[in-house]
Amino acid sequence: MEEWFNIGWKAVIAISVNAVGIYIAIILFTRLAGKRSFSKMSSFDFAMTVAIGSIIASTVLSKNVSLASGILGLALIYGLQISVAFFRRYKGVGEVVDNSPLMLMDGQKILTHNLHRAKVTEGDLRSKLREANVLNLSQVRAVIFEATGDISVLHSDSVDEVLEDWLLKDVER
Repeated sequence: MEEWFNIGWKAVIAISVNAVGIYIAIILFTRLAGKRSFSKMSSFDFAMTVAIGSIIASTVLSKNVSLASGILGLALIYGLQISVAFFRRYKGVGEVVDNSPLMLMDGQKILTHNLHRAKVTEGDLRSKLREANVLNLSQVRAVIFEATGDISVLHSDSVDEVLEDWLLKDVER
């Protein structure tokens, strides 16, 4: 157990150099690829964020992964992200890579089948409605389970206010 708390100067220097190097690489690649690199707009974006975190950890803490290997791994992941971002403009690729938003409530009507598909409970739904400061179900225009896993509550105090169709264009009902 004593070895858990021991670290030599050689290890301190190696970890420090790797941490600084991988940090600089992340900044450079993110500047080249854009802010989208850390967004969570699709499941692929989320996978990239997890992969980058794993590469950073492996490069900084593992003796078996060199700084050059870590930077190469990052370059490949960023290259994949840029490629997928470009090709997802085409319908087939977008359908494979992206999740579709799913309607959970249409006005006051709870779409139970879609709750089950999204693996969202009515308790989760009530919680999101409370977070959105919904006081009455008559205020709800739609509740959407977004492609990112977030839940959006579209609501209004005015009974006459209508939800524009454009906002629901890609939403599965």
